[in-house]
Amino acid sequence: MTSSAVVTRYATALADAVCSPQAGLDPAEALEQTRRFEELYKNSKDLRTVLASPSVSMARKRTIIKRLADDLGLHRLIRSFLLVLVDHRRAASIGEIVAQFDELLDTRHGFVRVGVTAAHELSDARRAEIDRRFAQLTGQRPRLNVAVDPDLIGGMVARVGSRVYDGSVRAQLAMLRRRLEA
Repeated sequence: MTSSAVVTRYATALADAVCSPQAGLDPAEALEQTRRFEELYKNSKDLRTVLASPSVSMARKRTIIKRLADDLGLHRLIRSFLLVLVDHRRAASIGEIVAQFDELLDTRHGFVRVGVTAAHELSDARRAEIDRRFAQLTGQRPRLNVAVDPDLIGGMVARVGSRVYDGSVRAQLAMLRRRLEA
């Protein structure tokens, strides 16, 4: 695991490069391309081993990255970024960097991430209502990430950054229990 400062630094540098007018690459496409490489890296033990090995020359590692970038059809900017990661021995952090890059792109494009955990699947109408409410609450366009947790019994829990909105039946029952025990 890499420190969050290092991950943030690399993700910010990538976001700055991708969002610059001369990048010639749509940010959504950049994210998709970095995810493709991340998936390849995650699923290939051989690739992880080669990139982590001090016995493999840097020139060989760079050649491998260039060939993979060509095979995956990656933009020159993404290819260059991956080469920087390899040069600085940060390839193992690609998953964390891509996740942070995704969040930075959302922030730069006016989105706020809202994690919603509900007791059951939400209907499209309910999702739209939650979306509308969080747009009003935050002043930004929400990007909902919905999960289901039957242990909530009913209701839902929403998280925006470090703020938690808990409207679950489980939380209400816990509050009632505390009151009765007091």
